[in-house]
Amino acid sequence: MNQEPNIIAAIDIGTTKIVAIVGRKTEDGKLRLLGMEQVPSIGVKRGVVLNIDETVASIKQAVSKIEEKLDITLTDVYVGIAGQHIKSLRNRGYRFIETGLEINQKDVDQLFDDNYKIPVEAGEKIMHVIPQDYIVDNEMGVKNPVGMSGRRLEGNFHIVLGRIASVKNIEKCIHRVALQLNDLILEPLASSKSVLTEEEKEAGVVLVDIGGGTTDVAVFYDGIIHHTAVIPFGGNVVTSDIKEGCSVLYKQAESLKIQFGSAMGDLAREDMVVTIPGMSGWEPKEISFKSLAYIIQARMEEIIDYVNFQIESSGCYDKVGAGIVLTGGGALLKDLPQLIKFRTGLDVRMGLPDRFIVGDLPEMAHLPNYSTSIGLVLSAMERPKRKIIEPELFGEVEPTSQDQKVKGNARRERPKKEKANYMTGNLFSGLQRKIETIFDEKDVEM
Repeated sequence: MNQEPNIIAAIDIGTTKIVAIVGRKTEDGKLRLLGMEQVPSIGVKRGVVLNIDETVASIKQAVSKIEEKLDITLTDVYVGIAGQHIKSLRNRGYRFIETGLEINQKDVDQLFDDNYKIPVEAGEKIMHVIPQDYIVDNEMGVKNPVGMSGRRLEGNFHIVLGRIASVKNIEKCIHRVALQLNDLILEPLASSKSVLTEEEKEAGVVLVDIGGGTTDVAVFYDGIIHHTAVIPFGGNVVTSDIKEGCSVLYKQAESLKIQFGSAMGDLAREDMVVTIPGMSGWEPKEISFKSLAYIIQARMEEIIDYVNFQIESSGCYDKVGAGIVLTGGGALLKDLPQLIKFRTGLDVRMGLPDRFIVGDLPEMAHLPNYSTSIGLVLSAMERPKRKIIEPELFGEVEPTSQDQKVKGNARRERPKKEKANYMTGNLFSGLQRKIETIFDEKDVEM
């Protein structure tokens, strides 16, 4: 692409679709979409890559379509990550400042970096560390402590964990398509970039992104993120319920959900039926709108209850002044906002990803299905390129500079396969460090 420095490419690896998207950062810091292409996703279930070869084939198809359409060659991309393996926790760290000296940026950066050293379970990786607020000598609620005088600097951080194996599988898929992976971005954070306003984040808001395999939740209050979660249920389980409840094919169940489905059984008409053609030698089936709606409502109520649990777990239920912003492909289900408002008691609005983009927009940019895809590019605009490596036994993320450029019609050279950089170090010294960190003063909440 990256033949122009302001061009950014991202790939959204979803359960139902894979989207390749390219945008340009304008001089005033806005995003101008250059193109979006999507293909059916094969090999991904509930946001996790389960079949490398099938996923690589789908990614390659999406990348080829966007390259041909824009007459460019992609070299590096940003990729979203989700899945039921994603967890979040809160951590409080502290550092002592030399007497008589003020807090500088280095102190804040060191406090931030310390979060990558906290012990995590085997096989897990720290994906994101997000500062929330700081405490200077027991003075709470400090947003930016740089320049303040104090003896003790504390910080509250939101930490997102993911499974190393899932990260490596995504890396492998991207490298097999001869692309470099700049960074992995948590999909709930990406979606929030495209549909939430700063006013909503300040007042308190919950983002609910219902995708095909997962439902992403992010809770904001006072302008900062307080909680993230990935619920392993999405629109596909609703389709599966219709398939079993109505004894129809999966593609017929999907069509029933999209064309005639409703999330409120009481609002569906009892005198309306839809006829499904039978297979060879079988009679056609008649399915009432009300029966279909009750099947959908039962599963959606379960998903909403999970969302409600995550909101309560965040401790911000009473602070969500702006309510819930609903997005994702599942948000298009008829009467779903009314059901969510009834089950949670919070106001609900539809979140569309077109409010932070300038210029002519493709039709897809006006649909909630592509909130994550567009959010990935918006998130990439605010962060430097980073290469995902694994320097320790449990893995960390380290920034590196990548300034490779290629001409528009130049042939893409397949990057050399790098050997995995495993550094086990001294087993006993590492164990000693872990034991020491157990007694660090921190406040951890899952």
